[in-house]
Amino acid sequence: MGNIVGDTLIDLVKIIPFLFLAFIIMEYLEHKVKKKSEVLKNRKFGPLVGSILGVIPQCGFSVMGTNLFSSRVITMGTLIAIYLSTSDEMLPILITGGASFKIIVLILLIKVIIGIIAGYLIDLIYKNKTKENFDICHDDDCHCEEGIIKSSLIHTLKISIFILITTFILNTLIYYLGSNKISSIIKTNSLFGPFLASLVGLIPNCCASVILTELYLNGVITSGMLIGGLLTGAGIGLLVLFRVNKNIKENIIILTSLYLIGSLVGLLIDLIGISI
Repeated sequence: MGNIVGDTLIDLVKIIPFLFLAFIIMEYLEHKVKKKSEVLKNRKFGPLVGSILGVIPQCGFSVMGTNLFSSRVITMGTLIAIYLSTSDEMLPILITGGASFKIIVLILLIKVIIGIIAGYLIDLIYKNKTKENFDICHDDDCHCEEGIIKSSLIHTLKISIFILITTFILNTLIYYLGSNKISSIIKTNSLFGPFLASLVGLIPNCCASVILTELYLNGVITSGMLIGGLLTGAGIGLLVLFRVNKNIKENIIILTSLYLIGSLVGLLIDLIGISI
């Protein structure tokens, strides 16, 4: 139990700065920017920048991007680009596992490129289907009138409590289920490997990227399975999405798009026979 509590607190501490920064930006736009609709209309560089930032280790940017999307500061395409490129614990595991520099760069490049392409395609499809919504204080007693810093701290505290509780529950379930059980499900179903690996990647916890990366380093899963699972591994970002974004239909579209992109890209890599 001590390990579970410790892991939960560590996961939370890592993302609090990103949460606070996201709320600062959202509060500023809500109170200071007059033409808010212009923020969402600027789609030119969103997926490109989002995908590049997403590769930074841990899932801080996926959480930050989720909050910015919920207030329509960034587009759906930019958010999905961030999710697809998010590396979570993958990079530290690859480095400590002795993976070559070439392999690490190749995996990161694949994730960034897929994120950029998918992001722009999603924005093209949903160009006029996302309604503007900047009012983050409407359902929250955050004392916005008392200043941006205070209200941002209150928003951060409330989301942090939610993340703390849900992450603790997830860590407990994973601990008692056992990572070995999850690993065996993937490696004993190689025919549907990319689809199963992508499903594991959707687990809103860093354990998903750890399991997938270690299985790959040990030669248990294919390159397609690894990429498929890592593409869907948005970490805690997905958890926060269903908490802060009130449009459930949008959330389902994002979740489904993420899973399909990860699964199909992983399957294509295996069918072509690409080995990383």
